[in-house]
Amino acid sequence: MAALRRRSDRSAGLSFDADLGDRALTTARHDIVIGRWQGVRDLLRATGDHWPLRTHRIRALANVAAGSSVVEAWRAAEPDNPDAAVLRAATEVTRVFNGAIAAGRGAGTDRDRIDVAVMACLAAADARPGDPTPWASLLTVVRLYEGGVARSELRAWWEELRRRDPYHLEGHVQMLRYFSARWHGTHGSMYDFARDAAGAAPAGSPLPVLVQIARVEEYRYVSDAAKGRPVRGFGQHWNHELAVTELLRTYDRWLGGRVPGPVRAEEAAELNYLAHAACCAGLTREGAALVGLLGERIALVPWVYTGDPAQQIGRWRGGAPPS
Repeated sequence: MAALRRRSDRSAGLSFDADLGDRALTTARHDIVIGRWQGVRDLLRATGDHWPLRTHRIRALANVAAGSSVVEAWRAAEPDNPDAAVLRAATEVTRVFNGAIAAGRGAGTDRDRIDVAVMACLAAADARPGDPTPWASLLTVVRLYEGGVARSELRAWWEELRRRDPYHLEGHVQMLRYFSARWHGTHGSMYDFARDAAGAAPAGSPLPVLVQIARVEEYRYVSDAAKGRPVRGFGQHWNHELAVTELLRTYDRWLGGRVPGPVRAEEAAELNYLAHAACCAGLTREGAALVGLLGERIALVPWVYTGDPAQQIGRWRGGAPPS
Protein backbone atom coordinates (compact mmCIF):
# COMPACT_ATOMS: atom_id res chain seq x y z
CA MET A 1 0.00 0.00 0.00
CA ALA A 2 2.84 2.41 0.85
CA ALA A 3 4.51 1.72 -2.51
CA LEU A 4 1.26 2.46 -4.34
CA ARG A 5 0.88 5.70 -2.39
CA ARG A 6 4.43 6.78 -3.30
CA ARG A 7 3.74 6.12 -6.99
CA SER A 8 0.51 8.10 -6.83
CA ASP A 9 2.31 11.02 -5.16
CA ARG A 10 4.99 11.10 -7.85
CA SER A 11 2.44 11.20 -10.68
CA ALA A 12 0.09 13.66 -8.98
CA GLY A 13 -0.43 16.81 -11.01
CA LEU A 14 1.18 15.33 -14.11
CA SER A 15 -0.18 17.02 -17.22
CA PHE A 16 0.53 16.70 -20.92
CA ASP A 17 0.94 20.04 -22.62
CA ALA A 18 0.57 19.87 -26.41
CA ASP A 19 2.73 22.99 -26.72
CA LEU A 20 5.46 21.64 -24.40
CA GLY A 21 5.61 24.83 -22.39
CA ASP A 22 5.65 27.23 -25.35
CA ARG A 23 3.18 29.79 -24.02
CA ALA A 24 3.42 32.07 -27.07
CA LEU A 25 2.41 29.09 -29.18
CA THR A 26 -0.51 28.34 -26.85
CA THR A 27 -1.81 31.88 -27.38
CA ALA A 28 -1.49 31.61 -31.17
CA ARG A 29 -3.25 28.26 -31.23
CA HIS A 30 -6.09 29.76 -29.23
CA ASP A 31 -6.33 32.51 -31.83
CA ILE A 32 -6.89 29.88 -34.50
CA VAL A 33 -9.66 28.31 -32.43
CA ILE A 34 -11.51 31.63 -32.28
CA GLY A 35 -10.92 32.31 -35.99
CA ARG A 36 -8.06 34.83 -35.82
CA TRP A 37 -4.85 34.64 -37.88
CA GLN A 38 -3.04 37.83 -36.83
CA GLY A 39 -1.47 36.26 -33.73
CA VAL A 40 -0.20 33.35 -35.82
CA ARG A 41 1.40 35.78 -38.27
CA ASP A 42 3.11 37.67 -35.45
CA LEU A 43 4.36 34.46 -33.81
CA LEU A 44 5.95 33.11 -36.99
CA ARG A 45 7.47 36.49 -37.79
CA ALA A 46 9.05 36.57 -34.31
CA THR A 47 10.28 32.96 -34.69
CA GLY A 48 12.28 33.89 -37.77
CA ASP A 49 14.87 31.37 -38.94
CA HIS A 50 15.24 29.48 -35.68
CA TRP A 51 14.58 26.20 -37.49
CA PRO A 52 13.97 23.86 -34.52
CA LEU A 53 11.56 26.30 -32.88
CA ARG A 54 9.93 27.10 -36.21
CA THR A 55 9.36 23.40 -36.89
CA HIS A 56 7.85 22.86 -33.45
CA ARG A 57 5.48 25.78 -33.90
CA ILE A 58 4.49 25.09 -37.50
CA ARG A 59 3.70 21.48 -36.64
CA ALA A 60 1.49 22.45 -33.69
CA LEU A 61 -0.24 25.27 -35.55
CA ALA A 62 -0.99 22.99 -38.52
CA ASN A 63 -2.61 20.44 -36.21
CA VAL A 64 -5.21 22.94 -35.03
CA ALA A 65 -5.50 24.86 -38.33
CA ALA A 66 -6.39 21.65 -40.17
CA GLY A 67 -9.89 21.80 -38.70
CA SER A 68 -10.56 25.43 -39.58
CA SER A 69 -10.34 27.90 -42.45
CA VAL A 70 -8.01 30.31 -40.65
CA VAL A 71 -4.98 29.59 -42.81
CA GLU A 72 -7.06 30.21 -45.94
CA ALA A 73 -8.32 33.49 -44.47
CA TRP A 74 -4.73 34.54 -43.78
CA ARG A 75 -3.67 33.64 -47.32
CA ALA A 76 -6.57 35.64 -48.74
CA ALA A 77 -5.73 38.67 -46.61
CA GLU A 78 -1.94 38.48 -47.20
CA PRO A 79 -1.35 36.43 -50.35
CA ASP A 80 2.33 37.40 -50.52
CA ASN A 81 3.18 36.46 -46.94
CA PRO A 82 5.63 33.53 -47.16
CA ASP A 83 4.88 32.34 -43.62
CA ALA A 84 1.23 31.93 -44.61
CA ALA A 85 2.30 29.75 -47.54
CA VAL A 86 4.50 27.60 -45.28
CA LEU A 87 1.73 27.10 -42.73
CA ARG A 88 -0.81 26.33 -45.44
CA ALA A 89 1.49 23.60 -46.81
CA ALA A 90 1.90 22.03 -43.37
CA THR A 91 -1.85 22.29 -42.80
CA GLU A 92 -2.62 20.55 -46.10
CA VAL A 93 -0.27 17.74 -45.14
CA THR A 94 -2.00 17.37 -41.78
CA ARG A 95 -5.41 17.27 -43.46
CA VAL A 96 -4.34 14.52 -45.84
CA PHE A 97 -2.96 12.45 -42.96
CA ASN A 98 -6.11 13.05 -40.92
CA GLY A 99 -8.15 11.77 -43.86
CA ALA A 100 -5.94 8.72 -44.22
CA ILE A 101 -6.29 7.93 -40.50
CA ALA A 102 -10.07 8.33 -40.67
CA ALA A 103 -10.26 5.99 -43.67
CA GLY A 104 -8.22 3.34 -41.89
CA ARG A 105 -5.00 1.60 -42.76
CA GLY A 106 -5.09 -0.13 -46.12
CA ALA A 107 -7.89 2.04 -47.48
CA GLY A 108 -5.49 4.11 -49.55
CA THR A 109 -5.48 7.86 -50.08
CA ASP A 110 -6.73 9.66 -53.16
CA ARG A 111 -3.67 10.51 -55.25
CA ASP A 112 -5.14 13.86 -56.31
CA ARG A 113 -5.49 14.82 -52.67
CA ILE A 114 -1.85 14.02 -52.04
CA ASP A 115 -0.89 15.97 -55.16
CA VAL A 116 -2.62 19.08 -53.78
CA ALA A 117 -0.54 18.88 -50.61
CA VAL A 118 2.67 18.29 -52.59
CA MET A 119 2.01 21.33 -54.76
CA ALA A 120 1.33 23.42 -51.63
CA CYS A 121 4.72 22.33 -50.24
CA LEU A 122 6.53 23.21 -53.45
CA ALA A 123 4.76 26.59 -53.61
CA ALA A 124 5.79 27.30 -50.01
CA ALA A 125 9.39 26.39 -50.85
CA ASP A 126 9.30 28.94 -53.66
CA ALA A 127 7.72 31.56 -51.39
CA ARG A 128 10.39 31.16 -48.69
CA PRO A 129 13.45 29.78 -50.51
CA GLY A 130 15.79 29.45 -47.53
CA ASP A 131 13.32 27.62 -45.29
CA PRO A 132 13.71 23.84 -44.79
CA THR A 133 10.21 23.54 -43.29
CA PRO A 134 8.28 23.06 -46.59
CA TRP A 135 10.73 20.33 -47.58
CA ALA A 136 10.12 18.53 -44.28
CA SER A 137 6.38 18.79 -44.95
CA LEU A 138 6.93 17.38 -48.44
CA LEU A 139 8.97 14.43 -47.13
CA THR A 140 6.09 13.75 -44.73
CA VAL A 141 3.23 13.63 -47.21
CA VAL A 142 4.92 11.61 -49.97
CA ARG A 143 4.80 8.58 -47.67
CA LEU A 144 1.12 8.39 -48.54
CA TYR A 145 1.70 7.67 -52.23
CA GLU A 146 1.05 4.00 -52.90
CA GLY A 147 4.46 2.51 -53.50
CA GLY A 148 6.18 5.73 -52.47
CA VAL A 149 8.06 7.90 -54.96
CA ALA A 150 11.03 7.34 -57.24
CA ARG A 151 14.27 7.11 -55.29
CA SER A 152 15.85 9.84 -57.42
CA GLU A 153 12.99 12.22 -56.65
CA LEU A 154 13.11 11.46 -52.94
CA ARG A 155 16.87 12.03 -52.94
CA ALA A 156 16.48 15.38 -54.72
CA TRP A 157 13.95 16.61 -52.16
CA TRP A 158 16.13 15.33 -49.31
CA GLU A 159 19.09 17.27 -50.66
CA GLU A 160 16.97 20.41 -50.89
CA LEU A 161 16.17 20.12 -47.18
CA ARG A 162 19.78 19.38 -46.17
CA ARG A 163 21.06 22.27 -48.25
CA ARG A 164 19.04 24.57 -46.00
CA ASP A 165 19.70 22.76 -42.72
CA PRO A 166 21.94 19.67 -42.82
CA TYR A 167 20.90 18.59 -39.32
CA HIS A 168 17.18 19.33 -39.56
CA LEU A 169 15.68 16.92 -37.05
CA GLU A 170 12.09 16.84 -38.31
CA GLY A 171 13.25 16.20 -41.88
CA HIS A 172 15.40 13.31 -40.67
CA VAL A 173 12.51 11.86 -38.68
CA GLN A 174 10.26 11.93 -41.74
CA MET A 175 12.89 10.21 -43.89
CA LEU A 176 13.36 7.59 -41.18
CA ARG A 177 9.63 6.87 -41.26
CA TYR A 178 9.63 6.71 -45.05
CA PHE A 179 12.30 3.98 -44.86
CA SER A 180 10.46 2.06 -42.11
CA ALA A 181 8.65 -1.24 -42.56
CA ARG A 182 5.35 0.57 -41.85
CA TRP A 183 5.81 2.58 -45.05
CA HIS A 184 8.26 1.94 -47.89
CA GLY A 185 11.23 0.14 -46.38
CA THR A 186 12.29 -2.37 -43.77
CA HIS A 187 13.45 -2.32 -40.17
CA GLY A 188 16.98 -2.69 -41.52
CA SER A 189 16.79 0.26 -43.91
CA MET A 190 15.27 2.40 -41.16
CA TYR A 191 18.02 1.58 -38.66
CA ASP A 192 20.72 2.07 -41.30
CA PHE A 193 19.41 5.55 -42.02
CA ALA A 194 19.14 6.41 -38.31
CA ARG A 195 22.63 5.17 -37.47
CA ASP A 196 24.27 6.88 -40.45
CA ALA A 197 22.63 10.21 -39.55
CA ALA A 198 23.46 9.80 -35.87
CA GLY A 199 27.09 9.02 -36.68
CA ALA A 200 27.47 12.15 -38.81
CA ALA A 201 25.87 14.51 -36.27
CA PRO A 202 28.01 16.96 -34.30
CA ALA A 203 28.26 16.74 -30.51
CA GLY A 204 25.22 18.29 -28.85
CA SER A 205 22.95 17.56 -31.81
CA PRO A 206 19.74 15.67 -31.04
CA LEU A 207 20.09 13.58 -34.23
CA PRO A 208 21.47 10.50 -32.40
CA VAL A 209 17.97 10.06 -30.91
CA LEU A 210 16.88 8.88 -34.35
CA VAL A 211 18.05 5.43 -33.27
CA GLN A 212 15.65 5.47 -30.32
CA ILE A 213 12.85 6.79 -32.53
CA ALA A 214 13.54 3.87 -34.89
CA ARG A 215 13.22 1.47 -31.95
CA VAL A 216 9.79 2.91 -31.16
CA GLU A 217 8.76 2.58 -34.82
CA GLU A 218 9.80 -1.10 -34.82
CA TYR A 219 7.94 -1.72 -31.56
CA ARG A 220 4.75 -0.16 -32.93
CA TYR A 221 4.96 -2.15 -36.15
CA VAL A 222 5.49 -5.49 -34.42
CA SER A 223 2.91 -4.77 -31.71
CA ASP A 224 0.28 -3.72 -34.23
CA ALA A 225 0.87 -6.84 -36.30
CA ALA A 226 0.62 -9.06 -33.20
CA LYS A 227 -2.79 -7.54 -32.27
CA GLY A 228 -2.26 -8.06 -28.56
CA ARG A 229 -0.66 -11.51 -28.83
CA PRO A 230 2.81 -12.03 -27.32
CA VAL A 231 5.67 -11.88 -29.81
CA ARG A 232 8.36 -14.54 -29.41
CA GLY A 233 11.82 -13.10 -28.88
CA PHE A 234 10.58 -9.53 -28.49
CA GLY A 235 10.69 -9.33 -24.70
CA GLN A 236 14.11 -7.65 -24.62
CA HIS A 237 13.36 -5.12 -27.33
CA TRP A 238 14.26 -2.18 -25.07
CA ASN A 239 17.10 -3.62 -23.00
CA HIS A 240 19.16 -6.00 -25.11
CA GLU A 241 22.85 -5.20 -25.38
CA LEU A 242 22.74 -3.21 -28.63
CA ALA A 243 19.67 -1.21 -27.54
CA VAL A 244 21.36 -0.17 -24.29
CA THR A 245 24.68 0.58 -25.97
CA GLU A 246 23.02 2.84 -28.53
CA LEU A 247 20.89 4.51 -25.87
CA LEU A 248 23.96 5.38 -23.79
CA ARG A 249 25.73 6.63 -26.91
CA THR A 250 22.84 8.98 -27.66
CA TYR A 251 22.75 10.12 -24.04
CA ASP A 252 26.47 10.94 -24.04
CA ARG A 253 26.61 12.58 -27.48
CA TRP A 254 23.44 14.66 -27.14
CA LEU A 255 23.38 15.50 -23.44
CA GLY A 256 27.16 15.67 -23.19
CA GLY A 257 27.35 18.38 -25.86
CA ARG A 258 24.06 20.12 -25.12
CA VAL A 259 24.16 23.68 -23.75
CA PRO A 260 23.22 23.33 -20.06
CA GLY A 261 19.91 24.73 -18.92
CA PRO A 262 16.19 23.97 -18.86
CA VAL A 263 14.66 21.95 -21.67
CA ARG A 264 13.44 24.14 -24.51
CA ALA A 265 10.08 23.52 -26.14
CA GLU A 266 11.69 22.75 -29.50
CA GLU A 267 13.78 19.88 -28.10
CA ALA A 268 11.26 18.42 -25.67
CA ALA A 269 9.40 16.10 -28.07
CA GLU A 270 12.54 14.20 -29.06
CA LEU A 271 13.96 14.27 -25.53
CA ASN A 272 10.83 12.38 -24.49
CA TYR A 273 11.94 9.58 -26.82
CA LEU A 274 15.31 9.36 -25.09
CA ALA A 275 13.74 9.44 -21.63
CA HIS A 276 11.25 6.77 -22.67
CA ALA A 277 14.04 4.54 -24.00
CA ALA A 278 16.03 4.88 -20.77
CA CYS A 279 13.02 4.09 -18.62
CA CYS A 280 11.97 1.11 -20.74
CA ALA A 281 15.53 -0.23 -20.55
CA GLY A 282 15.51 0.14 -16.77
CA LEU A 283 18.52 2.47 -16.67
CA THR A 284 17.98 4.02 -13.26
CA ARG A 285 20.48 6.88 -13.41
CA GLU A 286 19.75 7.99 -16.97
CA GLY A 287 15.99 7.48 -16.73
CA ALA A 288 15.61 9.52 -13.55
CA ALA A 289 17.94 12.24 -14.87
CA LEU A 290 16.05 12.59 -18.14
CA VAL A 291 12.59 12.63 -16.58
CA GLY A 292 13.87 15.22 -14.10
CA LEU A 293 15.33 17.30 -16.92
CA LEU A 294 12.05 17.22 -18.85
CA GLY A 295 10.16 18.56 -15.85
CA GLU A 296 6.68 19.55 -17.06
CA ARG A 297 7.53 19.25 -20.77
CA ILE A 298 6.10 15.74 -21.00
CA ALA A 299 4.65 14.54 -24.31
CA LEU A 300 2.14 11.70 -24.68
CA VAL A 301 4.24 10.19 -27.49
CA PRO A 302 6.03 7.80 -27.21
CA TRP A 303 4.91 6.87 -23.69
CA VAL A 304 1.38 6.12 -24.86
CA TYR A 305 2.65 3.22 -26.98
CA THR A 306 3.86 1.24 -23.96
CA GLY A 307 1.14 1.84 -21.38
CA ASP A 308 -0.34 4.62 -19.32
CA PRO A 309 1.97 7.66 -19.74
CA ALA A 310 1.24 9.17 -16.32
CA GLN A 311 1.97 5.90 -14.53
CA GLN A 312 5.20 5.32 -16.43
CA ILE A 313 6.57 8.80 -15.83
CA GLY A 314 5.30 8.92 -12.27
CA ARG A 315 7.56 6.01 -11.38
CA TRP A 316 10.64 8.03 -12.33
CA ARG A 317 9.75 11.52 -11.14
CA GLY A 318 11.74 13.20 -8.44
CA GLY A 319 14.81 11.13 -9.25
CA ALA A 320 13.16 8.01 -7.92
CA PRO A 321 13.43 4.75 -9.89
CA PRO A 322 10.41 2.46 -10.11
CA SER A 323 9.70 0.61 -6.89
